Amino acid sequence: MLRFAAVTALAASALTTIGAAAAPDRSSVPDYLPRQHVTGMLRSTGNNHMADLMRAWETGFKKYQPGVLFADSLKGSASGMYGLEMRTADLAVMGRAINPFERYGTYERSWVYPVEIEVATGSARTPGDSPAYAIFVNERNPLAKLSIKQLDGIFGARRGGGWQALSWVESAARPAAGDLRTWGQLGVRGALAGRHIHVYGPPILGAGVVTFFQTRVLQGGAMWNEDLREYPDPAKMIGDLSRDPDGIAYAPIAYRTAGVKAVAVAASPGGPFVALTEQSVADRSYPLARPVYLDYTIDDEHSEIANPRVDPKVKEFLRYVLSKQGQAAIARSGAYLPLPAAIVREQLQKLDSQATPPEKALLGD
Repeated sequence: MLRFAAVTALAASALTTIGAAAAPDRSSVPDYLPRQHVTGMLRSTGNNHMADLMRAWETGFKKYQPGVLFADSLKGSASGMYGLEMRTADLAVMGRAINPFERYGTYERSWVYPVEIEVATGSARTPGDSPAYAIFVNERNPLAKLSIKQLDGIFGARRGGGWQALSWVESAARPAAGDLRTWGQLGVRGALAGRHIHVYGPPILGAGVVTFFQTRVLQGGAMWNEDLREYPDPAKMIGDLSRDPDGIAYAPIAYRTAGVKAVAVAASPGGPFVALTEQSVADRSYPLARPVYLDYTIDDEHSEIANPRVDPKVKEFLRYVLSKQGQAAIARSGAYLPLPAAIVREQLQKLDSQATPPEKALLGD
């Protein structure tokens, strides 16, 4: 507890240093108006860090839909898709995107297609609440900014493609010539220019797992810098970085400590380069801000209990979550951040779409 409190205090200090927060405009997010009145039990499994947020959504939703009851079993994102697969849940509460093996497994075992709806942005600072990733270097390093492509060159290696949702995409391939292994290749001059970059990161996870960092930086690839130093403890990792002028790491801003600094990041090589602040995470201008999701399933027509439509209870609840009222509950949560209005509109369109789910084309007969 003491360690977590210290990390949280550091997070607040770090964000104050990096930049001030301001709320993005969400005036075009719609009010919740029920399209139909629904009843019954709505069951969820998944991320325990989102439990308070789920309760806030449920309380607000019941003001409009008093006939709906809720049963939450939130033990971690790893349990979320299992509930959908076993048909013991209607919603998976996910602090991360669905992994490829979860997508395939859910269909192969249960003949259901998972559908992923962004419902909030992860925290700018709080560990455990899907926080944005900061890119840290030693404070003695003159580097001030990096693009996603440069991060790929630093943390990644030659690859033949990458996983994007259910598809292996060969256009994500890149040659070894894209590797960046010295500071001089990043434009650093002086004593550091010829020195090898020391790369720090969390442990590499098993086959079938594609992390947010892999998706955003390595285009879904699984080939890492051959000299990656893996740390299960981010506090120890950043502590070691503070003593290593040749090092670079990615971790939540909460783990910033004396001796390191966070650099600005750009989605495109030409910029703009954006510092990690509450505002830049909330408006998604910071490229390493992380979404969180509520997932549901659509049955394959071959299933004996096929229901090719979205459960009306699920659809109404998600429409509430994506409403002005639902997003206001996120703003009051103190950790997760509301979605920008443009992303709300995208998710509502996805929810209302009558198109064949892309999962069906990739998985179905």
